[in-house]
Amino acid sequence: MPRKEREVTMRRPLMAGNWKMFLDIPGAGKLAEELVSGTKNVTDRDILVCPSFPLLSRVAQAVEGSAVQLGAQNLYYEESGVFTGEVSAAMLRSVPCSYVIVGHSERRHVFGESDELVGKKVASALKQGLRVILCVGELLEEREEGNTKRVVKRQIERGLDGVEEAALEDVVVAYEPVWAIGTGKTATPKDADNVHAYIRTVLSTKFSKTAASEMRILYGGSVKPENVDGLMAKANIDGALVGGASLKSESFLRIIKFET
Repeated sequence: MPRKEREVTMRRPLMAGNWKMFLDIPGAGKLAEELVSGTKNVTDRDILVCPSFPLLSRVAQAVEGSAVQLGAQNLYYEESGVFTGEVSAAMLRSVPCSYVIVGHSERRHVFGESDELVGKKVASALKQGLRVILCVGELLEEREEGNTKRVVKRQIERGLDGVEEAALEDVVVAYEPVWAIGTGKTATPKDADNVHAYIRTVLSTKFSKTAASEMRILYGGSVKPENVDGLMAKANIDGALVGGASLKSESFLRIIKFET
């Protein structure tokens, strides 16, 4: 019987839910409680939820003492100051959050965040004790022009500019092709795995082969219960950053409990 690809790696899977600008405080608390209840016996993978800022404290209460970790969707790179509407790493840690998403395509393409700004946020989050999920991915037109690798390489190199290799243990990369986010389209497991393998090549060149082999690389982009098993069977896919399907406990629990 052929050996499954998932057995090739020792990287611990991370299944993360990005709740984006959805839910209210009661709804977020209820969903978090359902996830805690449904993952009591899950011990071989990490679980993370990232609600919007006003929901963080309520979700923190719900997941306290459980296997479900808490993250935020964004932050500003300054430690404090007159930056109305922004949130610092120290504020997130006080919730307490352990992770923060940086460079999500919606931040890049809706709010105009540059690669340089993303890099500052990554450096600030790591300096102040947060783990980072660095999102990278190409637009549809970039894909059609054959520029996927060029875009991903640029985003990784600038996003991790100035980051020391020792700090990479607190960094996760999430490959999210922009054309697949919220569209119902998804990269095939083979296509996603190929991009993930290329990301490891970029990391190997920038840092070392060891760093690249240990880095967790998540796939995001219309991950659903129907496709998660095929994605997670691939050797270079170490988890998922899930959007819409993470907003209901039934679908997200099925994704968390993927089978390969």
